[in-house]
Amino acid sequence: MTSQGSKPTARTSSQVRAVAPSPSARTQTLLKGKDGIGTVRRTVLPGGLRVVTETLPSVRSATFGIWAHVGSRDETPTLNGATHYLEHLLFKGTEKRSALDISSAIDAVGGEMNAFTAKEYTCYYARVLDTDLPLAIDVVCDMLTGSLILQDDVDAERGVILEEIAMTEDDPSDCVHDLFAHTMLGDTPLGRPVLGTVDTVNGLTADRIRRFYKRHYDPRHLVVAAAGNIDHQKVVRQVRAAFDKAGALTQTDAEPLGPRSGRKAVRTAGRVDLLDRATEQAHVILGMPGLHRTDDRRWAMGVLNTALGGGMSSRLFQEVREKRGLAYSVYSYTSGFADCGLFGVYAGCRPNQVHDVLGICRDELDRVAQHGLSDDEIGRAIGQLSGSTVLGLEDTGALMNRIGKSELCWGEQMSVDEMLGHISAVTPDDVRAVARDLLGHRPSLSVIGPLKDKQAARLHDAVA
Repeated sequence: MTSQGSKPTARTSSQVRAVAPSPSARTQTLLKGKDGIGTVRRTVLPGGLRVVTETLPSVRSATFGIWAHVGSRDETPTLNGATHYLEHLLFKGTEKRSALDISSAIDAVGGEMNAFTAKEYTCYYARVLDTDLPLAIDVVCDMLTGSLILQDDVDAERGVILEEIAMTEDDPSDCVHDLFAHTMLGDTPLGRPVLGTVDTVNGLTADRIRRFYKRHYDPRHLVVAAAGNIDHQKVVRQVRAAFDKAGALTQTDAEPLGPRSGRKAVRTAGRVDLLDRATEQAHVILGMPGLHRTDDRRWAMGVLNTALGGGMSSRLFQEVREKRGLAYSVYSYTSGFADCGLFGVYAGCRPNQVHDVLGICRDELDRVAQHGLSDDEIGRAIGQLSGSTVLGLEDTGALMNRIGKSELCWGEQMSVDEMLGHISAVTPDDVRAVARDLLGHRPSLSVIGPLKDKQAARLHDAVA
Protein backbone atom coordinates (compact mmCIF):
# COMPACT_ATOMS: atom_id res chain seq x y z
CA MET A 1 0.00 0.00 0.00
CA THR A 2 1.44 3.30 -1.05
CA SER A 3 0.66 6.97 -1.25
CA GLN A 4 1.18 9.37 -4.13
CA GLY A 5 1.55 12.91 -3.08
CA SER A 6 3.32 15.82 -4.69
CA LYS A 7 6.04 13.68 -6.48
CA PRO A 8 5.94 12.22 -10.15
CA THR A 9 -11.75 18.70 0.31
CA ALA A 10 -13.52 20.60 1.08
CA ARG A 11 -14.30 21.39 -2.50
CA THR A 12 -13.78 25.12 -2.25
CA SER A 13 -11.54 25.36 -5.27
CA SER A 14 -12.58 22.26 -7.20
CA GLN A 15 -16.10 21.24 -8.05
CA VAL A 16 -17.45 17.92 -9.31
CA ARG A 17 -19.86 17.92 -12.21
CA ALA A 18 -22.31 15.16 -13.05
CA VAL A 19 -22.51 13.40 -16.38
CA ALA A 20 -25.60 11.98 -18.04
CA PRO A 21 -27.82 9.64 -15.99
CA SER A 22 -27.81 5.92 -16.70
CA PRO A 23 -31.08 4.24 -15.67
CA SER A 24 -29.89 0.98 -17.26
CA ALA A 25 -26.57 -0.49 -18.29
CA ARG A 26 -25.20 1.27 -21.35
CA THR A 27 -22.12 0.10 -23.22
CA GLN A 28 -20.06 1.98 -25.76
CA THR A 29 -16.77 1.42 -27.54
CA LEU A 30 -14.44 4.33 -26.82
CA LEU A 31 -11.38 3.19 -28.76
CA LYS A 32 -11.38 0.63 -31.56
CA GLY A 33 -8.27 -1.47 -31.85
CA LYS A 34 -7.25 -3.62 -34.80
CA ASP A 35 -8.60 -7.18 -34.44
CA GLY A 36 -9.94 -6.14 -31.03
CA ILE A 37 -6.44 -5.53 -29.63
CA GLY A 38 -6.39 -2.32 -27.62
CA THR A 39 -10.16 -1.85 -27.85
CA VAL A 40 -11.47 0.18 -24.91
CA ARG A 41 -15.11 -0.26 -23.91
CA ARG A 42 -17.18 1.51 -21.27
CA THR A 43 -20.39 0.45 -19.53
CA VAL A 44 -22.36 2.52 -17.04
CA LEU A 45 -24.37 0.38 -14.62
CA PRO A 46 -27.68 1.53 -13.06
CA GLY A 47 -26.13 2.75 -9.81
CA GLY A 48 -23.80 5.11 -11.65
CA LEU A 49 -20.90 2.63 -11.56
CA ARG A 50 -18.60 2.86 -14.58
CA VAL A 51 -16.72 -0.14 -15.97
CA VAL A 52 -13.94 0.45 -18.52
CA THR A 53 -11.81 -2.30 -20.04
CA GLU A 54 -8.98 -2.65 -22.55
CA THR A 55 -8.56 -5.94 -24.35
CA LEU A 56 -5.12 -7.38 -25.02
CA PRO A 57 -5.54 -11.01 -26.15
CA SER A 58 -1.81 -11.60 -26.64
CA VAL A 59 -1.04 -11.71 -22.90
CA ARG A 60 -1.90 -14.27 -20.23
CA SER A 61 -2.46 -11.78 -17.41
CA ALA A 62 -5.15 -9.34 -16.37
CA THR A 63 -5.16 -6.41 -13.97
CA PHE A 64 -8.38 -5.41 -12.25
CA GLY A 65 -8.71 -2.18 -10.31
CA ILE A 66 -11.29 0.07 -8.71
CA TRP A 67 -10.64 3.81 -8.65
CA ALA A 68 -12.34 6.01 -6.07
CA HIS A 69 -13.00 9.67 -6.75
CA VAL A 70 -11.51 10.71 -3.42
CA GLY A 71 -8.06 11.78 -2.33
CA SER A 72 -6.39 13.73 0.42
CA ARG A 73 -7.66 17.01 -1.01
CA ASP A 74 -11.18 15.93 0.00
CA GLU A 75 -10.23 15.97 3.69
CA THR A 76 -10.83 18.65 6.28
CA PRO A 77 -7.81 19.58 8.46
CA THR A 78 -8.90 17.20 11.24
CA LEU A 79 -9.49 14.39 8.73
CA ASN A 80 -6.06 14.76 7.12
CA GLY A 81 -4.84 11.21 6.41
CA ALA A 82 -8.32 9.63 6.45
CA THR A 83 -8.23 8.62 2.76
CA HIS A 84 -4.92 6.80 3.18
CA TYR A 85 -6.05 5.31 6.51
CA LEU A 86 -9.15 3.96 4.80
CA GLU A 87 -7.01 2.46 2.05
CA HIS A 88 -5.30 0.34 4.71
CA LEU A 89 -8.56 -0.61 6.43
CA LEU A 90 -10.22 -2.00 3.32
CA PHE A 91 -7.65 -4.81 3.44
CA LYS A 92 -8.57 -5.69 7.04
CA GLY A 93 -11.67 -7.75 6.40
CA THR A 94 -15.29 -7.97 5.26
CA GLU A 95 -18.27 -10.05 6.34
CA LYS A 96 -17.15 -12.61 3.77
CA ARG A 97 -13.36 -12.59 4.27
CA SER A 98 -10.83 -11.94 7.00
CA ALA A 99 -7.64 -9.97 6.31
CA LEU A 100 -5.81 -13.27 5.91
CA ASP A 101 -8.47 -14.56 3.53
CA ILE A 102 -8.05 -11.48 1.33
CA SER A 103 -4.28 -11.75 1.05
CA SER A 104 -4.10 -15.53 0.83
CA ALA A 105 -6.72 -15.70 -1.95
CA ILE A 106 -4.50 -13.67 -4.29
CA ASP A 107 -1.23 -15.19 -3.04
CA ALA A 108 -2.57 -18.68 -3.72
CA VAL A 109 -2.80 -17.97 -7.45
CA GLY A 110 0.54 -16.17 -7.67
CA GLY A 111 -1.08 -12.75 -8.08
CA GLU A 112 -0.21 -9.41 -6.59
CA MET A 113 -2.52 -6.99 -4.83
CA ASN A 114 -2.01 -3.44 -3.62
CA ALA A 115 -3.44 0.06 -3.45
CA PHE A 116 -2.31 3.66 -3.55
CA THR A 117 -3.66 6.98 -2.37
CA ALA A 118 -3.03 10.29 -4.13
CA LYS A 119 -4.20 13.85 -3.70
CA GLU A 120 -7.26 13.42 -5.93
CA TYR A 121 -7.97 9.67 -6.17
CA THR A 122 -7.41 6.25 -4.63
CA CYS A 123 -6.92 2.94 -6.45
CA TYR A 124 -7.17 -0.72 -5.36
CA TYR A 125 -5.97 -3.38 -7.77
CA ALA A 126 -4.99 -7.00 -8.30
CA ARG A 127 -2.89 -8.49 -11.11
CA VAL A 128 -3.45 -12.18 -11.85
CA LEU A 129 -3.43 -14.80 -14.58
CA ASP A 130 -6.31 -14.26 -16.99
CA THR A 131 -7.97 -17.45 -15.74
CA ASP A 132 -8.01 -16.06 -12.21
CA LEU A 133 -9.65 -12.76 -13.11
CA PRO A 134 -13.05 -13.79 -11.62
CA LEU A 135 -11.33 -14.33 -8.27
CA ALA A 136 -9.63 -10.92 -8.44
CA ILE A 137 -12.95 -9.24 -9.27
CA ASP A 138 -14.71 -10.98 -6.39
CA VAL A 139 -12.02 -10.11 -3.83
CA VAL A 140 -11.52 -6.46 -4.81
CA CYS A 141 -15.26 -5.79 -5.16
CA ASP A 142 -15.87 -7.41 -1.77
CA MET A 143 -13.26 -5.13 -0.19
CA LEU A 144 -14.75 -1.99 -1.71
CA THR A 145 -18.37 -2.78 -0.86
CA GLY A 146 -18.23 -4.82 2.34
CA SER A 147 -15.38 -3.63 4.55
CA LEU A 148 -16.25 -3.72 8.26
CA ILE A 149 -13.94 -0.91 9.50
CA LEU A 150 -13.89 -2.16 13.09
CA GLN A 151 -12.41 -0.16 15.94
CA ASP A 152 -9.95 -2.97 16.73
CA ASP A 153 -8.66 -2.82 13.15
CA VAL A 154 -8.43 0.97 13.28
CA ASP A 155 -6.37 0.75 16.47
CA ALA A 156 -4.11 -1.97 15.08
CA GLU A 157 -3.51 -0.21 11.76
CA ARG A 158 -2.82 3.13 13.44
CA GLY A 159 0.60 1.87 14.50
CA VAL A 160 1.36 0.70 10.96
CA ILE A 161 0.47 4.11 9.50
CA LEU A 162 2.50 5.95 12.13
CA GLU A 163 5.46 3.76 11.14
CA GLU A 164 4.81 4.65 7.50
CA ILE A 165 4.88 8.34 8.40
CA ALA A 166 8.12 7.79 10.33
CA MET A 167 9.60 5.95 7.35
CA THR A 168 8.78 8.89 5.09
CA GLU A 169 10.26 11.32 7.59
CA ASP A 170 13.44 9.23 7.58
CA ASP A 171 13.74 9.64 3.81
CA PRO A 172 14.43 13.32 3.17
CA SER A 173 14.47 12.83 -0.60
CA ASP A 174 10.80 11.82 -0.27
CA CYS A 175 9.85 14.16 2.56
CA VAL A 176 11.08 17.25 0.68
CA HIS A 177 8.26 16.79 -1.86
CA ASP A 178 5.68 17.12 0.92
CA LEU A 179 7.53 20.20 2.14
CA PHE A 180 7.47 21.68 -1.37
CA ALA A 181 3.71 21.10 -1.68
CA HIS A 182 3.26 22.97 1.60
CA THR A 183 5.63 25.72 0.49
CA MET A 184 3.64 26.29 -2.69
CA LEU A 185 0.09 25.55 -1.56
CA GLY A 186 0.20 26.27 2.18
CA ASP A 187 -2.19 24.81 4.73
CA THR A 188 -4.74 23.74 2.13
CA PRO A 189 -6.02 20.27 1.21
CA LEU A 190 -3.50 20.06 -1.66
CA GLY A 191 -0.70 21.37 0.52
CA ARG A 192 -1.12 18.81 3.31
CA PRO A 193 0.58 15.37 3.24
CA VAL A 194 -1.37 12.42 1.87
CA LEU A 195 -0.38 10.31 4.89
CA GLY A 196 -1.59 12.89 7.37
CA THR A 197 0.40 13.80 10.46
CA VAL A 198 0.99 12.01 13.76
CA ASP A 199 -1.61 14.23 15.43
CA THR A 200 -4.33 13.82 12.79
CA VAL A 201 -3.81 10.05 12.49
CA ASN A 202 -4.00 9.69 16.27
CA GLY A 203 -7.25 11.66 16.23
CA LEU A 204 -9.08 9.48 13.70
CA THR A 205 -11.70 7.05 15.03
CA ALA A 206 -13.59 4.20 13.43
CA ASP A 207 -16.81 6.22 13.37
CA ARG A 208 -15.21 9.15 11.58
CA ILE A 209 -13.49 6.93 9.03
CA ARG A 210 -16.67 4.91 8.50
CA ARG A 211 -18.65 8.09 7.73
CA PHE A 212 -15.92 9.16 5.31
CA TYR A 213 -16.13 5.74 3.65
CA LYS A 214 -19.91 5.87 3.19
CA ARG A 215 -19.75 9.38 1.78
CA HIS A 216 -17.04 8.72 -0.81
CA TYR A 217 -17.32 5.06 -1.79
CA ASP A 218 -20.78 4.80 -3.30
CA PRO A 219 -20.86 3.60 -6.95
CA ARG A 220 -21.19 7.16 -8.30
CA HIS A 221 -17.67 7.87 -7.03
CA LEU A 222 -16.12 4.67 -8.42
CA VAL A 223 -14.60 3.58 -11.71
CA VAL A 224 -13.86 -0.09 -12.36
CA ALA A 225 -10.99 -0.66 -14.77
CA ALA A 226 -9.60 -3.90 -16.18
CA ALA A 227 -6.96 -4.61 -18.82
CA GLY A 228 -5.44 -7.74 -20.33
CA ASN A 229 -6.77 -10.95 -21.83
CA ILE A 230 -10.35 -10.21 -20.83
CA ASP A 231 -13.90 -10.10 -22.19
CA HIS A 232 -15.67 -6.83 -21.47
CA GLN A 233 -19.16 -8.25 -21.06
CA LYS A 234 -17.95 -10.97 -18.70
CA VAL A 235 -16.20 -8.37 -16.55
CA VAL A 236 -19.37 -6.24 -16.49
CA ARG A 237 -21.52 -9.22 -15.47
CA GLN A 238 -19.14 -10.25 -12.67
CA VAL A 239 -18.82 -6.69 -11.36
CA ARG A 240 -22.55 -6.15 -11.49
CA ALA A 241 -23.20 -9.40 -9.65
CA ALA A 242 -20.70 -8.46 -6.92
CA PHE A 243 -22.13 -4.96 -6.41
CA ASP A 244 -25.73 -6.21 -6.63
CA LYS A 245 -25.00 -8.80 -3.96
CA ALA A 246 -23.76 -6.01 -1.70
CA GLY A 247 -26.90 -3.98 -2.41
CA ALA A 248 -24.79 -1.18 -3.86
CA LEU A 249 -26.66 -0.57 -7.15
CA THR A 250 -30.13 0.20 -5.78
CA GLN A 251 -30.16 3.89 -6.76
CA THR A 252 -31.00 3.28 -10.40
CA ASP A 253 -31.28 6.98 -11.21
CA ALA A 254 -27.82 7.78 -9.80
CA GLU A 255 -25.44 9.74 -12.01
CA PRO A 256 -21.69 9.02 -12.08
CA LEU A 257 -19.49 11.88 -11.00
CA GLY A 258 -17.53 13.55 -13.74
CA PRO A 259 -13.99 14.92 -13.54
CA ARG A 260 -13.18 17.67 -11.08
CA SER A 261 -13.24 21.14 -12.52
CA GLY A 262 -12.40 24.69 -11.50
CA ARG A 263 -9.35 26.89 -11.62
CA LYS A 264 -7.06 27.79 -8.73
CA ALA A 265 -4.19 30.24 -9.01
CA VAL A 266 -0.95 29.41 -7.21
CA ARG A 267 0.72 32.75 -6.56
CA THR A 268 3.51 31.74 -4.20
CA ALA A 269 6.81 33.41 -5.14
CA GLY A 270 10.02 33.95 -3.21
CA ARG A 271 9.01 31.76 -0.28
CA VAL A 272 11.72 29.68 1.43
CA ASP A 273 11.01 26.78 3.79
CA LEU A 274 13.95 25.12 5.57
CA LEU A 275 13.63 21.96 7.65
CA ASP A 276 16.77 21.49 9.72
CA ARG A 277 17.76 17.81 9.72
CA ALA A 278 21.03 16.07 10.54
CA THR A 279 21.26 14.45 7.11
CA GLU A 280 24.34 13.68 5.04
CA GLN A 281 22.91 15.54 2.06
CA ALA A 282 20.85 18.65 1.63
CA HIS A 283 17.69 18.01 -0.40
CA VAL A 284 16.31 20.96 -2.33
CA ILE A 285 13.37 21.69 -4.60
CA LEU A 286 13.29 24.95 -6.50
CA GLY A 287 9.95 25.48 -8.19
CA MET A 288 7.03 27.55 -9.32
CA PRO A 289 3.37 27.20 -10.39
CA GLY A 290 2.79 24.76 -13.26
CA LEU A 291 -0.24 23.75 -15.35
CA HIS A 292 -3.50 22.10 -14.39
CA ARG A 293 -3.87 18.68 -15.97
CA THR A 294 -6.35 19.67 -18.72
CA ASP A 295 -4.35 22.69 -19.92
CA ASP A 296 -3.77 22.43 -23.67
CA ARG A 297 -0.15 23.44 -23.11
CA ARG A 298 0.59 20.31 -21.07
CA TRP A 299 2.13 18.54 -24.06
CA ALA A 300 4.59 21.37 -24.59
CA MET A 301 5.23 21.40 -20.85
CA GLY A 302 6.03 17.69 -20.97
CA VAL A 303 8.62 18.29 -23.69
CA LEU A 304 10.08 21.23 -21.77
CA ASN A 305 10.30 19.20 -18.57
CA THR A 306 12.02 16.32 -20.38
CA ALA A 307 14.58 18.61 -21.98
CA LEU A 308 15.30 20.44 -18.73
CA GLY A 309 15.60 17.55 -16.30
CA GLY A 310 14.12 14.35 -17.67
CA GLY A 311 17.18 12.29 -18.47
CA MET A 312 20.95 12.01 -18.67
CA SER A 313 21.12 14.34 -21.67
CA SER A 314 18.94 17.01 -20.04
CA ARG A 315 20.34 20.45 -19.30
CA LEU A 316 20.20 20.16 -15.54
CA PHE A 317 21.79 16.71 -15.45
CA GLN A 318 24.58 17.83 -17.73
CA GLU A 319 25.27 21.12 -15.95
CA VAL A 320 24.97 19.95 -12.35
CA ARG A 321 26.22 16.37 -12.45
CA GLU A 322 28.19 15.68 -15.60
CA LYS A 323 30.14 18.92 -15.92
CA ARG A 324 30.58 19.81 -12.24
CA GLY A 325 29.90 16.64 -10.23
CA LEU A 326 27.85 18.57 -7.66
CA ALA A 327 25.00 16.05 -7.24
CA TYR A 328 24.21 12.42 -7.88
CA SER A 329 20.47 12.97 -8.33
CA VAL A 330 19.07 16.00 -10.13
CA TYR A 331 15.85 16.16 -12.13
CA SER A 332 12.77 18.24 -12.88
CA TYR A 333 9.14 17.16 -12.66
CA THR A 334 5.58 18.40 -12.99
CA SER A 335 2.46 17.75 -10.91
CA GLY A 336 -0.89 18.51 -12.51
CA PHE A 337 -4.12 18.68 -10.52
CA ALA A 338 -7.66 19.47 -11.61
CA ASP A 339 -7.30 23.18 -11.01
CA CYS A 340 -3.60 23.98 -10.65
CA GLY A 341 -0.14 22.53 -11.04
CA LEU A 342 3.46 22.63 -9.85
CA PHE A 343 6.84 22.53 -11.54
CA GLY A 344 9.92 21.65 -9.52
CA VAL A 345 13.64 20.98 -9.82
CA TYR A 346 15.05 18.53 -7.26
CA ALA A 347 18.68 18.00 -6.31
CA GLY A 348 20.46 16.18 -3.49
CA CYS A 349 23.95 17.43 -2.68
CA ARG A 350 26.45 18.04 0.11
CA PRO A 351 25.30 20.87 2.38
CA ASN A 352 28.31 23.04 1.56
CA GLN A 353 27.42 22.90 -2.15
CA VAL A 354 23.76 23.88 -1.86
CA HIS A 355 24.29 27.43 -3.06
CA ASP A 356 26.36 26.33 -6.06
CA VAL A 357 23.66 23.86 -7.10
CA LEU A 358 20.84 26.35 -6.59
CA GLY A 359 22.73 29.02 -8.52
CA ILE A 360 23.19 26.72 -11.52
CA CYS A 361 19.55 25.57 -11.46
CA ARG A 362 18.25 29.12 -11.19
CA ASP A 363 20.54 30.30 -13.99
CA GLU A 364 19.34 27.51 -16.28
CA LEU A 365 15.68 28.21 -15.56
CA ASP A 366 16.18 31.91 -16.25
CA ARG A 367 18.16 31.19 -19.40
CA VAL A 368 15.49 28.87 -20.80
CA ALA A 369 12.74 31.36 -19.86
CA GLN A 370 14.51 34.14 -21.76
CA HIS A 371 16.04 32.30 -24.70
CA GLY A 372 14.20 28.97 -24.90
CA LEU A 373 15.71 25.63 -25.86
CA SER A 374 17.51 24.74 -29.03
CA ASP A 375 15.71 22.83 -31.78
CA ASP A 376 18.04 19.88 -31.17
CA GLU A 377 17.13 19.76 -27.48
CA ILE A 378 13.43 19.92 -28.29
CA GLY A 379 13.69 17.21 -30.94
CA ARG A 380 15.58 14.94 -28.57
CA ALA A 381 13.03 15.56 -25.81
CA ILE A 382 10.11 14.74 -28.13
CA GLY A 383 11.75 11.44 -29.02
CA GLN A 384 12.51 10.60 -25.41
CA LEU A 385 9.01 11.49 -24.22
CA SER A 386 7.39 9.50 -27.02
CA GLY A 387 9.47 6.43 -26.29
CA SER A 388 8.94 6.55 -22.53
CA THR A 389 5.19 6.99 -23.04
CA VAL A 390 4.95 3.79 -25.08
CA LEU A 391 7.39 1.77 -22.97
CA GLY A 392 5.50 2.78 -19.84
CA LEU A 393 2.37 1.06 -21.15
CA GLU A 394 3.84 -2.35 -21.82
CA ASP A 395 2.06 -4.29 -19.06
CA THR A 396 -1.56 -4.80 -18.03
CA GLY A 397 -1.10 -2.87 -14.80
CA ALA A 398 -0.02 0.25 -16.67
CA LEU A 399 -2.91 -0.14 -19.11
CA MET A 400 -5.40 -0.47 -16.25
CA ASN A 401 -3.95 2.66 -14.66
CA ARG A 402 -4.24 4.59 -17.92
CA ILE A 403 -7.88 3.81 -18.66
CA GLY A 404 -9.00 4.07 -15.04
CA LYS A 405 -7.32 7.41 -14.43
CA SER A 406 -8.45 8.74 -17.81
CA GLU A 407 -12.09 7.97 -17.01
CA LEU A 408 -11.86 9.44 -13.54
CA CYS A 409 -9.75 12.52 -14.24
CA TRP A 410 -10.53 13.42 -17.88
CA GLY A 411 -13.83 11.66 -18.60
CA GLU A 412 -12.45 10.39 -21.91
CA GLN A 413 -9.99 7.92 -23.35
CA MET A 414 -7.05 8.71 -25.59
CA SER A 415 -5.24 6.11 -27.66
CA VAL A 416 -1.47 5.77 -27.58
CA ASP A 417 -1.34 7.01 -31.18
CA GLU A 418 -3.31 10.11 -30.18
CA MET A 419 -0.93 10.79 -27.30
CA LEU A 420 2.07 10.37 -29.58
CA GLY A 421 0.40 12.68 -32.08
CA HIS A 422 0.03 15.40 -29.46
CA ILE A 423 3.68 15.04 -28.45
CA SER A 424 5.02 15.07 -32.02
CA ALA A 425 2.87 18.11 -32.83
CA VAL A 426 4.69 20.22 -30.24
CA THR A 427 6.73 22.92 -31.96
CA PRO A 428 9.82 24.78 -30.73
CA ASP A 429 7.67 27.91 -30.49
CA ASP A 430 5.18 26.05 -28.25
CA VAL A 431 7.97 25.01 -25.88
CA ARG A 432 9.52 28.46 -25.81
CA ALA A 433 6.14 30.06 -25.10
CA VAL A 434 5.37 27.79 -22.15
CA ALA A 435 8.93 28.23 -20.85
CA ARG A 436 8.52 31.99 -21.00
CA ASP A 437 5.11 31.87 -19.30
CA LEU A 438 6.06 29.51 -16.46
CA LEU A 439 9.80 29.67 -15.85
CA GLY A 440 9.79 33.45 -15.84
CA HIS A 441 8.01 33.46 -12.49
CA ARG A 442 9.99 34.08 -9.31
CA PRO A 443 10.51 30.61 -7.76
CA SER A 444 10.07 29.33 -4.23
CA LEU A 445 12.37 26.95 -2.42
CA SER A 446 12.10 23.98 -0.05
CA VAL A 447 15.18 22.57 1.69
CA ILE A 448 15.83 19.72 4.10
CA GLY A 449 19.32 19.43 5.54
CA PRO A 450 21.85 20.52 8.16
CA LEU A 451 22.50 24.05 6.96
CA LYS A 452 24.39 26.42 9.22
CA ASP A 453 22.99 29.85 10.03
CA LYS A 454 24.99 31.68 7.35
CA GLN A 455 24.06 29.09 4.73
CA ALA A 456 20.40 29.27 5.70
CA ALA A 457 20.41 33.05 5.55
CA ARG A 458 21.67 32.92 1.95
CA LEU A 459 18.84 30.68 0.70
CA HIS A 460 16.73 33.70 -0.16
CA ASP A 461 19.35 34.66 -2.75
CA ALA A 462 18.22 31.68 -4.84
CA VAL A 463 14.67 33.06 -5.14
CA ALA A 464 15.46 36.77 -5.30
